[in-house]
Amino acid sequence: MLNEFKSFIAKGNVMDLAVGVIIGGAFGKIVSSLVSDMLMPLIGLVMGKVSFANLFLSLDGNSYKTIEAAKAAGAATLNYGLFLQALIDFLIIAAAVFLIVKALNKVQKPAAPAPPAPVTTKKCQYCYSEIPLEATKCAHCTSQLSE
Repeated sequence: MLNEFKSFIAKGNVMDLAVGVIIGGAFGKIVSSLVSDMLMPLIGLVMGKVSFANLFLSLDGNSYKTIEAAKAAGAATLNYGLFLQALIDFLIIAAAVFLIVKALNKVQKPAAPAPPAPVTTKKCQYCYSEIPLEATKCAHCTSQLSE
């Protein structure tokens, strides 16, 4: 079982997948930072100095200044500002992956068409059934076949 595992790990596809996961994680962190540290403050400024990190609804009916204050008071909250931020993260990452896959598909060579299968049968000239090429008599209608 250990040898099977070693051969599985040594395959190129598994290594490619591991590299992709690591790079994807790093790319996700970069995009999250871009959204939370650069885009959301600009969008908040345009919308009247709104901090998306503090957009939430308190479910206990009280009003709190920040999410941290609500959590410290033990109130359940709907953090829709953080959700919007995560949604923008996702959309940017999805768009980037789409563009990368589109570029790779352009660069990648199209698969060569499969060679035609060799002809191994012919049609009987009397009943039009499929019969082997070497047949001299039809198995279906028992007619003698001409060459």
